[in-house]
Amino acid sequence: MTQVPRSAVAAYRDDGPASRMMGRPVSGQLPPLPPVLVGVFVAGVLLALGGAGTDGLTAFAPAVALLLAGPGSSHPHGGRLDWLVPPILRLAEYGFTAAAGFAHGVPPWLVFTLLGALAFHHYDVVYRVRQRLYPPTWLAVAGLGWDGRTLLLSLGGLTGQMTLLFALLAIYLWVLFGWESLTCWLATSRPETDSVGLPGLRGLRGLGADD
Repeated sequence: MTQVPRSAVAAYRDDGPASRMMGRPVSGQLPPLPPVLVGVFVAGVLLALGGAGTDGLTAFAPAVALLLAGPGSSHPHGGRLDWLVPPILRLAEYGFTAAAGFAHGVPPWLVFTLLGALAFHHYDVVYRVRQRLYPPTWLAVAGLGWDGRTLLLSLGGLTGQMTLLFALLAIYLWVLFGWESLTCWLATSRPETDSVGLPGLRGLRGLGADD
């Protein structure tokens, strides 16, 4: 029921609908690492300028990163250094989330609550992909992706409701990611579901077989 990703590295990107849509026109012909590096660098410069009081530039930082990094989302990520793309995107998202929260006076415990939801989801995706339990396609849409979440925080900064947005987003993501992860792992714990590709279960079933 779940579409197999092009590669594990591509699955780790956690792209949302906006980033995936921008990757379709190039059909995987654009290497992913260079645009991600340029996008994160430009976003970092805009955030540094925003730290001096230019809130408008801060709000546009994730949009710039999306425009530059999004088209590379359709690439298979099979290059020698393409494995660097997911951790760079994680660093950019976590850094922007923390910077946006602290800059707008969001309580630290609320900032770390939202970061905890993101870290839980990304760790869960990494572990599941290793077990060939690929996240469903709808989860990327419901979870907004790294691009959608950063753009949403940008809108929160422009409207001046950042604390409320952090609270609502943290509750929503914890419920969404926690419920989806729990139901997935409970389903795979049943014996009849060992066909998903868990190496240990395959080994038990193949014990004593000719193959």
